[in-house]
Amino acid sequence: MKKITVVVVLAALAACSSHINSSYKPLGGKKAFDKEGHRGCRGLMPENTIPAFLKAVDLGVTTLEMDAHITKDTQVVISHDPYFNTDITTKPDGGYVAAGEEKSLVLYNMPYADIQRYDVGLKPHPRFPQQQKLAAIKPLLKDVIDSVEAYAAKNHKHPLQYNIETKCVPETDGIYHPKPGPFVELLMAVILEKKIEKRVIIQSFDPRSLQYLHEKYPMIKTALLVDFADKKNFAMQLKGLGFIPTIYSPEYHLVTPLLVKQCHDTGIQIIPWTVNDKPTITNLTNLGVDGIITDYPNLF
Repeated sequence: MKKITVVVVLAALAACSSHINSSYKPLGGKKAFDKEGHRGCRGLMPENTIPAFLKAVDLGVTTLEMDAHITKDTQVVISHDPYFNTDITTKPDGGYVAAGEEKSLVLYNMPYADIQRYDVGLKPHPRFPQQQKLAAIKPLLKDVIDSVEAYAAKNHKHPLQYNIETKCVPETDGIYHPKPGPFVELLMAVILEKKIEKRVIIQSFDPRSLQYLHEKYPMIKTALLVDFADKKNFAMQLKGLGFIPTIYSPEYHLVTPLLVKQCHDTGIQIIPWTVNDKPTITNLTNLGVDGIITDYPNLF
């Protein structure tokens, strides 16, 4: 695509969108750097659990990043995988979930009363040797919010942001999750009940969730997640989305000075994932990114 076409596409989207992040300011002390704890602090505590989120609060994150799924009884549960992953799960009988069992334990097919019988904190994680092992379950979003809000207040912390990913793709609609509309409505019901809508970001690789939010809940901040599998350029990704999101969140290897400039010129923050070493955090910060998502918030 020629440069002129890219400029026209971005300008047109910016002009027609009612959801431009008008609060965007470049770094340099004018806007706080967003320190995001990935799945709480996966490198240090069992992922997507209340202990991980509270530890991340202690480490000074500004945003808690997490993943949402829907249970059989339509509750919003925090989990990266749509089923119980063999890497982290201990069954109610004390044995570990085998790889061949995973897909028989789909959260969307299980009521939460059954889900909470499985432990996801005791099994040593093969890729995170620093992770503290303790008994933990997949929590409901509402319980995460209640726990974090109370803990932050008790410890005189600033109110946290919540960056919640809708884990859905068209291929698994009705199999691992509901369609985007019902998914988002269940998620928003919790967010509105807990009165944290001004501190929530909804992120997704699936544009459908973000498009639904933009139409039905335009006040909610959105983040477009991007990885190497998406071969479209920045302008075409935004064109496909159809509006300007608050945040562009690429896999960190995709970040270049040009991409940072394109985001900022379009009024978008750029917050890459998942950055797990200090030199890369420093390099990306020097490029001008607006935040970092990491498994190790202690690196901040």
